Amino acid sequence: MQRKDDLFSPYKMKMMNDRRLSHRVVMASMTRCRALNGIPNEAMVKYYSQRATNGGLIIAEGTFISPTAHGYPDCPGIYLEEQVEAWKKITDAVHAKGGFIFCQLWHVGRASHHVYQPGGGAPISSTNQTISSRWKILLPDRTLADYSQPKALASSKIPQIIDHYRQAAINAIRAGFDGTEIHAAYGYLIDQFLTDGINDRIDEYGGSLKNRCRFLMQILDAVIEAIGIERVGLKISPTLYHQDAHDSDPLALGLAVIEGLNKVQQKQGLKLSHLQIQAGTFTDGITEKEAHLLRELRGRYQGTFMISGGFNKELGIKAIAEGAADLIAYGRLFLSNPDLVRRFEIDAPLNLYDVATFYSHDPVVGYTDYPFWDENSEN
Repeated sequence: MQRKDDLFSPYKMKMMNDRRLSHRVVMASMTRCRALNGIPNEAMVKYYSQRATNGGLIIAEGTFISPTAHGYPDCPGIYLEEQVEAWKKITDAVHAKGGFIFCQLWHVGRASHHVYQPGGGAPISSTNQTISSRWKILLPDRTLADYSQPKALASSKIPQIIDHYRQAAINAIRAGFDGTEIHAAYGYLIDQFLTDGINDRIDEYGGSLKNRCRFLMQILDAVIEAIGIERVGLKISPTLYHQDAHDSDPLALGLAVIEGLNKVQQKQGLKLSHLQIQAGTFTDGITEKEAHLLRELRGRYQGTFMISGGFNKELGIKAIAEGAADLIAYGRLFLSNPDLVRRFEIDAPLNLYDVATFYSHDPVVGYTDYPFWDENSEN
């Protein structure tokens, strides 16, 4: 029988040499724009160390895999040796507190601007279509602008991008990460191939579900070969409308991805670290339609199932107790509550987050200055 406190029960993940997570509260990846010039720094060491728990899992912020992957100011990369060395201080700090940390491999694709691209070129994508003006991009000076028109990747250039993912995964393990999460959600590069609302290709990467999933599956194969399947997770968001990403049949798309993942796992004889589904907005929770999709995907996926999308403590407990997920990823609540797991355990009130400081470059304000519940906590 499920217990009401199952959110705080252990969970076994193979990627950690059979060590168990001590609870099911995962820190979700969150863009924070504090890595000046793309290099992780001491403020980031403190930020992640504050939120690390013994036996807890952190998915680090989206981390650019190459120079063309950029689309936000001051976000970290994992393609330069200097970045690898800088990340080591963060992974060491998390491990010192008994925690685990994954690197989220990120390429924004067309969700970029020419100011972020090498030589001021066009961002790459599955398509030549620009993100509509209802969405805005944050420029290096923190002003907002329209997205630049992208250039559709020639099929002959796709192997190079796949290799960037492969090398980034190798670099992440060298930097001390316990694993990687491939970011295939939110309308970023991989999602631009997955969704039929964006992908208008007529080659082997467009049209049918199988073709639209091809890019993702090739990336997975390359990363798995490089670092091992148990160190590889995936994040998708088939129902989330973000940056014009939408699909005419999100359930079919989600099931197609899962069918591919299950085949990979059967071939390997081992499981991926996890599949994370973002099935709701960042603050409003999950609708009944989204809950139905989650149930369908949960029933078909043969592995660790993580969900995110505006959960609070009560909804997280309910989801675990009902078997809707194995793990719950929390974003904004973790941002403003470095001791979120402890607060959940003792029913302490939560700090409110300040949206105005989400993407500031300040290394303290709105970043490492959120108070702990216990004034004597080491922070």
